[in-house]
Amino acid sequence: MKILITGASGFIGSFLVEKSLEQGFETYAGVRASSNKKYLVDEQIKFIDINYSDKEKLVEQLKEFKSQNGAWDYIIHNAGVTKCDKKNDFDRINFVYTKNFVEALCEADMCPQIFVYMSSLSAYGAGDEKTLQPIKLSDTPKPNTAYGESKIKAERFIESIPDFPYLLVRPTGVYGAREQDYMAFIKSVKNGIVPAIGFKPQYLTFIYVKDLVKAIFLLIEKKITRGAYFVSDGNVYTTAEYANIVKKTLGKKHTLKICLPVFVLKIICFTMDTVCGWFGKSPTLNRDKYNILKARNWMCEIEPLQNDADFCADYDLTRGIKETIELEFK
Repeated sequence: MKILITGASGFIGSFLVEKSLEQGFETYAGVRASSNKKYLVDEQIKFIDINYSDKEKLVEQLKEFKSQNGAWDYIIHNAGVTKCDKKNDFDRINFVYTKNFVEALCEADMCPQIFVYMSSLSAYGAGDEKTLQPIKLSDTPKPNTAYGESKIKAERFIESIPDFPYLLVRPTGVYGAREQDYMAFIKSVKNGIVPAIGFKPQYLTFIYVKDLVKAIFLLIEKKITRGAYFVSDGNVYTTAEYANIVKKTLGKKHTLKICLPVFVLKIICFTMDTVCGWFGKSPTLNRDKYNILKARNWMCEIEPLQNDADFCADYDLTRGIKETIELEFK
């Protein structure tokens, strides 16, 4: 069975490739020619550089591939961006390129048995902060970032194609070795500083990268199509609990907690976004990042995933952070 994993050189993509090889798939890694293949060294991996920007050329590329190799049985479309210098790039890469790819697959008669689209909890936005109810599949999506808007837009397009065998996977915060954002927090704690935002509890959910990969391949194994799922480890953590887990794992007994009031964060994010925007850049702390950091409720339901795919996470946050730190600082 042949599988294509796009965005294969990235954090999640490289773990998807490893799992695919482990399960015996003939594995194609979709990567740009300029991509770093540091984590894609297995000789069994077959590489392909897909031209998402030009649909006509993409159709021809897919037809040529099919004539020489046959069609892929499964596709995990993991390619996309979570950070951009220009906000329009979120729409162009996450939506337009996905649209081009799906349309080209249909036109080239290359539709797989299952097309897994790697979306995000951000496609739905944060949960209600008054009721603190988990985000549900039945809720109306309310993305509060350009990234989330691009993801839900791609989802809606995929869902609109009659009989297209899609699976929409919406992970919450994905962490593990090779990831950068959560690792920045871990490194800060390692240096004795525990950053925090606001004074009200913030409720977070996580999924260790290996568990996310496990969930995706379980869904493929179950042959489920035209479905959508949130993915987390099933637990809820406050920011304080998260920080304490990191501190304990690192063996840090004495740290300095620096709590930034939400209104101060807003001033910083909006100012940096405006100033950097004059130079066509988007800083790490921007309006979108503010909307994410100020939100208090990132809980989501995973019962549908548990019921349909028999999914149970192997890693809670304690075990996942421990393995992450062991791999990153070995």
